[in-house]
Amino acid sequence: MAEIKTGTNVNVKTIADVKSAVAPIWCPGCGDFGVLSAVYRAAIIMDLDLKNTVIVSGIGCSGRLPIFTKFYGYHGVHGRVLPTATGVKLANPKLTVIAVGGDGDGLAIGGGHFPHAARRNVDLTYIMMDNSVYGLTKGQGSPTTNPEFTLKALPYGVQEENLNPIALSLAYDVSFVARAYSGHIDAMTDLFVKAIQHKGFSFVHSISPCTAFNDTYNYYRERVVNIPEAHDVTNKKAALDLWQTPGKVYLGTFFKSPRPEMTEMNAKLSQAVQAKSGKGTTEKLFESFV
Repeated sequence: MAEIKTGTNVNVKTIADVKSAVAPIWCPGCGDFGVLSAVYRAAIIMDLDLKNTVIVSGIGCSGRLPIFTKFYGYHGVHGRVLPTATGVKLANPKLTVIAVGGDGDGLAIGGGHFPHAARRNVDLTYIMMDNSVYGLTKGQGSPTTNPEFTLKALPYGVQEENLNPIALSLAYDVSFVARAYSGHIDAMTDLFVKAIQHKGFSFVHSISPCTAFNDTYNYYRERVVNIPEAHDVTNKKAALDLWQTPGKVYLGTFFKSPRPEMTEMNAKLSQAVQAKSGKGTTEKLFESFV
């Protein structure tokens, strides 16, 4: 990454501005390439500032994404992408924070963090790159593996019912819920822009097929369809009806509902405390406990 002088903005105008010198090492045809391309395009459209944008990633194939950009990045450990991203945003609310992680990382070991990120409504964007398989560890079933799928490691399929990320995010009252597909890059880019612009916790379920262990391109190509333009994004019941439609996998914005965002609430709390007790120093705070 080029040296950034303190106090200067380095805005993304072209792919060269945001693409790092590190070449992606995903398998040919991996849907993660589509997600990365959409992140690049969204950064250009939004004129994002390299100095004030952070991508936090979880474990697995998707965890490599930050290094392929010039944004500041943090590659965390199993299942901890959301608490890490939350900490980054709360420490510096001025930052644009994007969290990326896989379906296993986000719904298995990290599944307990999802509802709490939703209820806190911290202003960050969570992109779940869902390939419905543990690709990095050679093809075991993940929480989103459809019972209809047969994997190299599971020739007779999985026995458990799969989780639906859209259903979970709606149940958790995530304030922006959308689904994208790596086969439709332009639409994915548009959803990333909308998610980043949303003030609060935004979730984009990004279908990202694994060509090595769970190639679902044909499966989704026959089923994906755009959410009807008449859909009311403020109507959660209508959103729930969409995800339950048999034989169809809807793409687009399911639900959007503005509500208080945590960093703003923290700022108001700080102001209220200072108005009541006065603005003190760390030394005074310590002395009060002596």
